Amino acid sequence: MIGRVCRVLVGLACAFLAAGATMVLFVYSPFELLQDAGAKALEACLLVLAAATHSAVFAAPFALLAAGVGEWRGVRGVTYYALAAVGIAALGFLAEYATEAAGEASIANAYAAAAYLATGLAAGLAYWLVTGRRAAASAAIRADLTPAGRAAAGV
Repeated sequence: MIGRVCRVLVGLACAFLAAGATMVLFVYSPFELLQDAGAKALEACLLVLAAATHSAVFAAPFALLAAGVGEWRGVRGVTYYALAAVGIAALGFLAEYATEAAGEASIANAYAAAAYLATGLAAGLAYWLVTGRRAAASAAIRADLTPAGRAAAGV
């Protein structure tokens, strides 16, 4: 149980770092990072950490819920984790849009929406690669808890 919790937390940390890196790639193009590798790379790394922290502050409750459901149900498919993370990113985009001041420049544009959705997709894929594809272990435990599983085991 403790191992599973640690695995989920490591997966979430990797997902938040992937989200931060994806957001930074929407700010800096890869060509900009290659032009002045030293200064730009350090700045980009610091921005990745800041964006990952910001993503984690908003998304952690939703991501923990999605990860908990995935572990409980033994979901191993990449589609579940990708769609859950894209949904969380869409909620983040809507939260940003809802808190905008009237008369200011709006976040509601295609580039910002693409950045949020790509960030969610990258985070979902990162979580699945690190943790989600091993969620099937809980499916065997859940089968033992069903009446049919207990009857087959003679309990």
